[in-house]
Amino acid sequence: MNRLRRFAPLIILAGVAALIFGMGWNRYLSLETLRVHGAELRAFTADHWILSLLTLMAIFTIATASVVPGVFFVTITAGYLFGPWVGGVSTSVAATLGALIVYGVARSALGRSMRERAEQNAGLMQKVCVAIDKETFWYVLASRLAVVVPFHMINIAAGVMGVRLLPYVIATVIGLLPAHIIYCWIGARLNALLANDPNPDFQALFGQFWAPMLGVFILAVVLPFALKGVQTRFTPKTATPRVPE
Repeated sequence: MNRLRRFAPLIILAGVAALIFGMGWNRYLSLETLRVHGAELRAFTADHWILSLLTLMAIFTIATASVVPGVFFVTITAGYLFGPWVGGVSTSVAATLGALIVYGVARSALGRSMRERAEQNAGLMQKVCVAIDKETFWYVLASRLAVVVPFHMINIAAGVMGVRLLPYVIATVIGLLPAHIIYCWIGARLNALLANDPNPDFQALFGQFWAPMLGVFILAVVLPFALKGVQTRFTPKTATPRVPE
């Protein structure tokens, strides 16, 4: 019975993912949905703003937790419907909720076995587990900004190591926010572009967004080094013990 209770979150999450793929709902996570139904979505959002925002956040949370491809397009849709600031903040919060679900699943169902495996096998997972256990806030923040470590590997490692939730959650929200605001800005720009051309060439459109995409690149490359410098500066140095003569 205890074993069933431990694996129940993993079974539920796998069931949700299977349902999404089985019903074909993942096919709606695309820019084609905006092109075909964009005007209807905006009209519904104008009449039911709070309901639309909560629904989008729920979809984003479920898609993130169930590892369904296409979450990027939900971020674009958030910007299209709510603008860069509301869209960026709401999707960052929703992504964090999805990350917490994976954290909980990893801690309940996979914690013991994966921790033993990580301790035995020297690899990326072991390095992530050691680093996230040692410096939860800074490591999660840098990883969210740079995306050098897969999103869900961080969540699983955090759950396996049972890190403190507060620094993990704060670092995740802050780390996701800049890129999400940029992606939502692109979505907000799509609103005006689709109004002028209902059948655009999306590849050509994204070629116009080189500046915000460059911003994402800068976030990924420059900020982690800057954060490391800040961390080094504010981390108290351990005094070297004097050797008696």
